[in-house]
Amino acid sequence: MAMFRTWVLACCFIAGAFARDTSAPMARSDPWSARDAAAYLDSRVSWWIDWSHAGRDHQTFCVSCHTVVPYAMARASLRADLEEQAPSSLERTVLENVTKRVRMWDVVEPFYGGEHALESRGTESVLNALILVASEASSGGLSPDTRLAFDHMWAEQRKVGPGAGAWAWLQFKNAPWEGDSEYYGATLAAIALGRAPASYRAIAEIQPGINLLRDYLLKDYASQILLDRVMLLWASSKLPELLTSAQQKAIVEETLSKQQVDGGFSLSSFVGTWQRRDHTPLDIRSDGYTTGLVTLVLQEAAVARDHPQWRRGVAWLRQNQDTEGRWLAYSLNKQRDLDSDVGRFMSDAATAYAVLALKHAN
Repeated sequence: MAMFRTWVLACCFIAGAFARDTSAPMARSDPWSARDAAAYLDSRVSWWIDWSHAGRDHQTFCVSCHTVVPYAMARASLRADLEEQAPSSLERTVLENVTKRVRMWDVVEPFYGGEHALESRGTESVLNALILVASEASSGGLSPDTRLAFDHMWAEQRKVGPGAGAWAWLQFKNAPWEGDSEYYGATLAAIALGRAPASYRAIAEIQPGINLLRDYLLKDYASQILLDRVMLLWASSKLPELLTSAQQKAIVEETLSKQQVDGGFSLSSFVGTWQRRDHTPLDIRSDGYTTGLVTLVLQEAAVARDHPQWRRGVAWLRQNQDTEGRWLAYSLNKQRDLDSDVGRFMSDAATAYAVLALKHAN
């Protein structure tokens, strides 16, 4: 990492779209509002919890990659702005839901059954560990429930075959959280592991799983779409042994080469040859999901705060929160009405990542 930081200092680092409008989104003229962002995120998680499609057995709800997981990772960073002394009621509801399903792992049904049951278990095991370990980031410890979530995660990890080291991942042909790739899920597992205390990562019983995960992530990583390599870069900021300085540098350089004239980044540049199901062209505008994620990851990977391209990404985020408190992002799957509930999914994740990036940039 030291060589990587030296290079950086030397350098001057589960979906919505406008179906009705191709003009630029309306942005606020004032600096971004943490309160408005929190209000938007809270409203979306509240809607998700009560949505009939999200409900599951034993009075639990599905943990969605687009709304719940980003919320769980980002909402705590806004507490100081809202003068909150503890997790909000919605944060507690999310954590209680995850904890309940972790404790009842052998009793609760998978989020999806039938042909998707195995994929569902693998996906949920990773997301549960990620959410719970993120909630304990400031404690320096690992609660029994989070340890149990990691136990489930390791138990679901594939041990043999070409996918050894990864997890069966839900495949509904929905990008960017699936994209018909288990690689994304493995990067989330690595990020979760990297957030755990070093004492946990040193436990002898999980070393085989860690080694399998590392081997899987590094095997043919250069052939993965750029979005997944950005996620790998993020994981390497938590687990420095994952990538060499040269490998990190290559991902950073390619990522920065995708920056648009306005300073933002477009998801369309990070997904290779992915095509929408309705055969409409991908939206090429800068979006909050990619700009937030890229800006956050580059900073976590030790890109200098005076790096001009990183600063331009932060500036784009500061200037592009809309009047509803969200940052817009566009579906990779088909054209959607951004103001519909389903059409907001991409903007839910975009808002969470934008918040994380901006709070880290302060």
